[in-house]
Amino acid sequence: MDSTEEQNQFRFSPLVIAFPLYLVFFLWFIYWIEIEKDWYLIKYGIYPRTLIGLRGIVFSPFIHSSVSHLLSNSVPLAILTGALLYFYRQIAFKVLIYGSLLSGLFTWLIGRESYHVGASGIIYLLFSFIFFSGIIRKYYRLIAVSLIVIFLYGSIIWYILPISEEISWEGHLSGFVVGLLFAFLFRDYGPKRFHYDWEDESHTSILSEDTPSSIPAQEEEEKMTK
Repeated sequence: MDSTEEQNQFRFSPLVIAFPLYLVFFLWFIYWIEIEKDWYLIKYGIYPRTLIGLRGIVFSPFIHSSVSHLLSNSVPLAILTGALLYFYRQIAFKVLIYGSLLSGLFTWLIGRESYHVGASGIIYLLFSFIFFSGIIRKYYRLIAVSLIVIFLYGSIIWYILPISEEISWEGHLSGFVVGLLFAFLFRDYGPKRFHYDWEDESHTSILSEDTPSSIPAQEEEEKMTK
């Protein structure tokens, strides 16, 4: 792989900015509609281990209980989604869609008997996937992204523990576990560690320099045989 191929792994496109902004705008639009129409959308969240609660696997990320709840999710969701699209564009939507559904299913299985709503499960999914993917792939650029993510949002790790009744730690934990799982499952897809061509040439030259050192010994053995 040469430097051009490496650069092609990380190409900026308008989607990197546009999609996260549209996603966050859509969440605010849903919340505005709920307030304007006086709807109660919480009932469409995940209600664990009930048949009707399964619909929340699809709907819950788009529903928020308050302005502060939505506001706290908006910025990290936009940043982490943008990072996913830029650094892992080949698998970004698979991670986002399948990961959201699977983490929702896990929440449905392990959650307390109450409604679980909000995009925080997706945030933990993206946080976990981006962090562990960089470590697993051992690629310096992705490792740098992992360190930035842990610096910005490392403190959220505490909220996968049951520290507050008002927080769906089960949704956070589910997203985190699925992100780790996907980091392993998709480790061979997307950006690869950059391998310089000169590394092969250097390896070849070292071998060629080492090879003659065995020739005198062979010649000496032939002389002794004669």
